[in-house]
Amino acid sequence: MTTLLHERVQEYLRLRRALGFRLEYDGHRLSQFAGYLQRQGATVLTAEHAIAWAQLPRGVTPWTWTQRLTAVRGFATWLRTVDPATEIPPGRVFPGYGKRPAPFIFTDDDIAAMHAACGSLRPWFRSATCTALFGLVAVTGIRIGEALAIPAGGIDLDTGLLAVHPAKSRCERILPLHPTTVAALAEYEELRARKHPKATTFFTSIRGTRLCHHPVLNAFREICTTAGLPGRPRIHDLRHSLAVNTLLDWYRSGEDIAAQMPALSGYLGHTNPEGTYWYISAVPELMQLAAARAAAKEGGDE
Repeated sequence: MTTLLHERVQEYLRLRRALGFRLEYDGHRLSQFAGYLQRQGATVLTAEHAIAWAQLPRGVTPWTWTQRLTAVRGFATWLRTVDPATEIPPGRVFPGYGKRPAPFIFTDDDIAAMHAACGSLRPWFRSATCTALFGLVAVTGIRIGEALAIPAGGIDLDTGLLAVHPAKSRCERILPLHPTTVAALAEYEELRARKHPKATTFFTSIRGTRLCHHPVLNAFREICTTAGLPGRPRIHDLRHSLAVNTLLDWYRSGEDIAAQMPALSGYLGHTNPEGTYWYISAVPELMQLAAARAAAKEGGDE
């Protein structure tokens, strides 16, 4: 059963990816889950096994458990069509189901400290890669999966344009890059081209292969600790920070938020503006600014 389960996982991932889903995180999680079932000597996928496995990471929020269980639920739903004995675990198991965790909002000083901490990574090429990678995510807000998928030569350094291919959404978008960002990326590309001339992706491992999410996450946690950042920031919080700080700047400068929001949604790759409006409710300062503006407008209408 366990060998067959690993094969079923790969079959499921191939099917979903053929439909346009990348499933990088889910692929990693489901491989871990298949290994867990193998160690348990399981002969069938049960809800009990799924819930127990989802809670294995300690010191994380229940949101992480929910994400892990959600990956198994999707797989189990498909697997049940070929193995009726499969149990589909329930969805609303852990506290905070369906609620996004509060983002850690990086300040300019936090970004600078994180950038400096990248210099402590070893070996030197890992340091150079993480400096360029996390710097790009911080200044553009692209998803880490989108950044890792950028092909070698995929950034037009002559025009300063980055073509971001679909990850969660289906719409490709073109992002302009600041000249300082272009210069930093050009420096990294030169290093990578010398060390790994046959690399197929823009960002590579120390062996010249495509970077995987897990070692990138480990490096991010290492530099956040070195930088002395409180809590446990996520890579995705760099994206959140760009969106929140952009909105804060707009509110403080008196911009028409409703008119500007579609542009921010398109820049971030949100297919629905509601996904962008979430940031207003996620950060107390934004909520206060939004409430104050609404109150002023209401007062002006009287």
